[in-house]
Formats: sequence, structure tokens, C-alpha cells
Amino acid sequence: MSEFWLISAPGDKENLQALERMNTVTSKSNLSYNTKFAIPDFKVGTLDSLVGLSDELGKLDAFAESLIKRMAQSVVEVMEDAAKGKAQENLLANGVDLTSFVTHFEWDMAKYPAKQPLPSLVDTLAKQLAQIETDLKARTAAYSALKATLDSLNQKAQANLFTRTLSDIVSKDDFVLDSEYLVTLLVIVPTQNYVQWQKTYESLSDMVVPRSTKLICEDKEGGLFTVTLFRKVIDDFKARAKENKFMVREFYYDEKEITREREEMARLLTAKKQQYQTSCVALKKGPSTLPDHRVKVTPLGNPDRPAAGHSDRERDSEGEGEGPLLRWLKVNFSEAFIAWVHLKALRVFVESVLRYGLPVNFQAVLLQPHKKSSTKRLREVLNSVFRHLDEVAAASMLDAAVDIPGLQLNNQDYYPYVYFRIDLSLLD
Repeated sequence: MSEFWLISAPGDKENLQALERMNTVTSKSNLSYNTKFAIPDFKVGTLDSLVGLSDELGKLDAFAESLIKRMAQSVVEVMEDAAKGKAQENLLANGVDLTSFVTHFEWDMAKYPAKQPLPSLVDTLAKQLAQIETDLKARTAAYSALKATLDSLNQKAQANLFTRTLSDIVSKDDFVLDSEYLVTLLVIVPTQNYVQWQKTYESLSDMVVPRSTKLICEDKEGGLFTVTLFRKVIDDFKARAKENKFMVREFYYDEKEITREREEMARLLTAKKQQYQTSCVALKKGPSTLPDHRVKVTPLGNPDRPAAGHSDRERDSEGEGEGPLLRWLKVNFSEAFIAWVHLKALRVFVESVLRYGLPVNFQAVLLQPHKKSSTKRLREVLNSVFRHLDEVAAASMLDAAVDIPGLQLNNQDYYPYVYFRIDLSLLD
């Protein structure tokens, strides 16, 4: 599953034993894979100061999740011809897949110094995410405008013969040009009237050049034919053609305009393609924006399970051949996702202090349910093991009217232990 439960319980002897019991039960029943989730000791003022911070963190958490989902969807849109799984491979955090990053999380002390006051850390994360969103809006708006222009041109190219652009169909050789007396017209003839056209077009008016018709292109309704005649009989020819259900298309060949349209289409196609990639190199991995490091994990239940992290230097050359928009999305998705997981860590810290009090003493654990069908049983195990922390919550009898200061959670998310959900299903 791509869902994780981030929980915490007091760090005293009784609750550490409860965590071990939880781990034993969940391992034997194959309910979840559990790892310790390391959170630094942050500077804490008063409990009252954390109440407002809890609310701010909740809003910022929701904003960050929304942002990374929008960025993930933008990757899909830019890679429109690629499979969904291909897009997923480009959604990395610090060069590793999202599951590995979450299960091997380490607080980035260089980027978010733990010695800073909590409000300063939250402000740093908020500004970082706000800047990414601002840039995302600008870049996706430019890409959307480019795509909309191309879509409009493509629609014209695929429309019926009455309205479609003809710059990709006609050529100079189809027309009599630079003649004082002659002109070539384009006539739309219904499919069922092809034979009638061939028999009658020369006699629809005086001064029609014999054997001057040629089929240029067809669609499911008819064909586009040329016919050459004297300029002085254009109006008469149009009227007689209409009486016979042949429609003259108002078009006169202008080589400069044709060339301009073709060049504009080519330019737009190139610009759009370059936003995605200029070659097929390095689609599967994204560039890391953090220093080289190896991530480590302390498993609770399976110490032999290998860590999935690896050094940045072990990765192949990345980013080569990618267009600027895709490259930007990959780099900044990583940054936003990393910030989001740090926000989760801060929320666990703040809610644990509010719930369990000072001095700070709690243990955070990350649970990954093995399958969706086991989540109900896993919840029952957790409520049973930690029932002593809050008998009312464990019995699911929490009054909807009860106001719990500092806990910005609805009743459905309130349990005897601190609980937050991390959902990595970003493309669903």
C-alpha cells in the first residue's frame, strides 16, 4: 500500500513496552511493517504557544499535500504521451522513490536547523512552499497557453473542408499564380457527386479551363478540388456551382502567409516538445537537490530488511535530454515533498507535546499497512494496545461537542495516540 500511519506514544517504560507489544502483534498477524520515525528535540516554549502553531501546521500540511498532488498531475500532463507508470517513475524525493524516502526519513539539519524556534522553522517551510506554488502557477500557465494554441491549430487542421486550415494541404503547384486573367479556385464536392463534378465543371460557366480540375484532399464527407477559370467569370461560376451543391472555398494562395503558418506550427510544436524532453535520455530518475548522503533506517520488526536508500553519487547521470518544464517539476516536486514530510514530523512533535506534556518524551513510529483489508484490524490492535492513554477515544465514544485545545483534528482522526496519515497515491 502507498498509505502510511505516523503515530506517537509517550516514551516512558510502560508505553515503550506497549509499542513492542504492538510491533509483535502486527508482525505476527502480518498487518504492517513498522519503523522508528526519528524526530529531533526542538526548542519548546510554553504549551500555550504550541496551540496556535498546531493550527498553522495543519493548514500548511493540507496546502503542501495539495501542492505536491498538483505538481504530480502536471508531470502527467507534460508527459501526455507517456504511460502513467512512466510519470510515477519521475516522482522522486532526493533521488529515491517516495516510499523509500518516507520509511528512511532523516531530518535535514542543514536546511531546517533544529535549534531554531519552531515558529521560524514553520515560517521557512511556508515560504519555501509558497515560492514553489508561485513558480508552478507561472510555468504551468505558460505551458497551458502554448498547449491551448497548439490544440486550436490542430483542431483547425482536423476540421472539415469548409473550415480547416489549408496550409498543410495545398502547394504552389496546385495554383495558377501571377496571371492577369486566370485564377484557380478550390471547390468542395460531396463524395456522392464526384462523377457529376467531373462531367459538369467545365460547363458551369464560360471560360473554364478544360481538364483543369485536380483532387487535393478528402475527408469523410467529400473532396477538395481545384479548377482554373478566367477572373471575370468568378461570380457566375460560384453561383452555378452552388446550384449544383458544389461549394467554392474562399481561399487564395499566398505563399508568404502559407510559409508563416507552417513555421508557426513548427515553432509551437518544437516549443511544446522541448518543455517535456529533447531526447529519450534520463526519464526514470530525477535530480537530487540535497547533499550526498546515505539514508538509514531502524526497523522495529525486521532488522535484516535492507535500506532502500543510496548515495547520490551512485545514481546515473540525470536530467540530460529533459525539457525545462519537466526538469523544473522533478526538482521542485522533490523539494516540496521533502518539505511536506518535514511538516509531518513537526506536526507529530507539536501534537505529542500538547497531548503528553512537558518535558518532551515520546516515541514516533511509522506504520505501513500491508493491505487495505488489514487496516480495520490494525486500528483495533492500536486502540487495544494504547487504550490506557485515553479510554474514551479508544472506545470510540468521544463526544462531538468536546473541544480538545491544541488538537485540530476531527473526531474520526482522534485516537488514544497521536496519529497522522501519509498518502502517497498522488496520481489517483
